[in-house]
Amino acid sequence: MSGQKSNSTAPKSTAGATVSRTTTSDAIRSRRRMTQNYLVIWVDGNIDENTEDCRNTLAQLHAAVSEVNVCRTPEECIEFLNEMNDGKAFVISSGALGQGLVNDIHGMPKVGAIYIFCGNKARHEAWANDWPKIRGVFTSIKPICESLKKVAHECDHDSIPMSFVPKRCTTDAESNVQNLNQLPPTYMYSVIFKDIVLEIDDDDAKSLKTLEIYCKKQNISETEIHELKRKYHQKSPVWWYTCEMFLYGMLNWGLRSLDMEAMSKLGFFIRNLHLQLKQLHQEQSAKFKKSFTVYRGQGMSKEDFQNLLDSKGGLLSFNNFLSTSMERKVGMEFVERTMKKNQDIVGVIFIMTIDQIKISTSNTPFANQLRILH
Repeated sequence: MSGQKSNSTAPKSTAGATVSRTTTSDAIRSRRRMTQNYLVIWVDGNIDENTEDCRNTLAQLHAAVSEVNVCRTPEECIEFLNEMNDGKAFVISSGALGQGLVNDIHGMPKVGAIYIFCGNKARHEAWANDWPKIRGVFTSIKPICESLKKVAHECDHDSIPMSFVPKRCTTDAESNVQNLNQLPPTYMYSVIFKDIVLEIDDDDAKSLKTLEIYCKKQNISETEIHELKRKYHQKSPVWWYTCEMFLYGMLNWGLRSLDMEAMSKLGFFIRNLHLQLKQLHQEQSAKFKKSFTVYRGQGMSKEDFQNLLDSKGGLLSFNNFLSTSMERKVGMEFVERTMKKNQDIVGVIFIMTIDQIKISTSNTPFANQLRILH
């Protein structure tokens, strides 16, 4: 780092192996358990967290993404990535380390986006253009943070938890109750959790305090925690779910990874959101007398896509609240935008026919939210 007061411009990076102040094992041990679908890894041999410039950069990154990890060598970054069990990593690399590091990590499916943060944009743009996952070459941290918010939102959208049940499993389960154990655990646990959480009637103030304590331990932005605590009852649950803050991602991650601690801390919010959708459905039910079609564009990993193909004729369950559109082009645009930047992703358009006669709306309410986001 330059050590000067600045607006978080790129540090003057070196190869960095000789100035690293932490070993790879130290970096791995110090990692927090993930509570969202993504994290940031900043790789630069010249990082010095004692300088104001570096602290300013980290503060801006934390405002965009709650979990930011620092590596000072490519080897440290690669080991960090190899230790990740799930989720996506957005890698910010110095120009000096970038070309070699990108060559090593670009093919990893868990790497969702790469940014080159350097002091000489022209020097690195030519080679950077050859790699689809590189979102750009930057000399300032601000545009990187703006882009991170967008890719984090895309990651949350694509990380919604799903269960795939092959046709033979559903047939066996129907014919013999004992065969229910063949159903995927993620599906069974999500159903059981939903039944339990909707029966609990905790005090919101107490639940918010418990969530606040939990979020602080997970390094969630203090600004977002304070805003949630101060304005929770001023906004609707649907508003909180759709706004760009930690709730949406944490909920997706908790249900996807079956993180019972995160799920229990968010139980009151899940219940409030369910009840609002139920109320809205009752108010709007006259509009749903006829069946209608909705669309959802989503990027899926190749593994999940194969699971989807294998479950043809069986059961597909979205184990979370689901946002859709009545316009096919909205889903198509999302898929095209996602696939353009990540060749590891398979684009899928889910086409769903909604008929309230065939749906238990008390358990699975749905509503048009266009006019109720307040």
